[in-house]
Amino acid sequence: MVKLHELVTFADDLLGAGAFNDYCPNGLQVEGRSEVRRLASGVTACRALIEAAADFGADAILVHHGFFWRGEDARVVGMKRDRLRSLLAQDMSLIAYHLPLDAHAELGNNAQLAQRLGWQTDGTLGSDGIGLHGRVEGGGVDDAGLADRLERVLGRRPLHIAGGPAMIRTVGWCTGAAQGHIDRAVALGLDAYVSGEISEQTVHVAREAGIHYFAAGHHATERYGVQSFGAHLAERFGLEHRFFDIDNPV
Repeated sequence: MVKLHELVTFADDLLGAGAFNDYCPNGLQVEGRSEVRRLASGVTACRALIEAAADFGADAILVHHGFFWRGEDARVVGMKRDRLRSLLAQDMSLIAYHLPLDAHAELGNNAQLAQRLGWQTDGTLGSDGIGLHGRVEGGGVDDAGLADRLERVLGRRPLHIAGGPAMIRTVGWCTGAAQGHIDRAVALGLDAYVSGEISEQTVHVAREAGIHYFAAGHHATERYGVQSFGAHLAERFGLEHRFFDIDNPV
């Protein structure tokens, strides 16, 4: 058991949450009961996750995608009202970390994805620390082999835009909606780039810049950071923790 304030302070400090100019507030977004014994985690604070956490008897929910995004309608109506009402009725807290959970060098989405794929990390894609680059295991693989590896690990076939060399040895990656960071991968001279989502223009960039691009799924690529962080908090404070993978094909 841990006091909610102590848990959030530790999490904020560990992820360096205050250093990020993010699209949403990081840390405690909705305050529930003052003590936490059971922690639920998931990628997105959707209604299905809130209901699963309630059935689990969670005192708090840890997510990557929380509430109160910049530019959204600020009114508490419709879907937002229903989600908040469910949280408040259960006296459950909502704790969310967006960019801080992408960037953490050990527990973050990008670090955890690389660990599962067996990639060696050589550095970050940019000075903001969002995204990594490195080398594939075994010294190299062709594009079909990399697609197969992504499918085995993530459980879904990536969309592949061919544009690079016959053998892929160097790769950049950034989970979620980071297709725009392909320019960083091109600038580094990498053979391939992997992100979650794809945009129309990403196809042309890959083909014309001579780099393989793999869109592996926003949800699929961002399941691992929040799991790892939730498990870390559970071990640190002696909590019961359960990750809920709410299916999302995007």
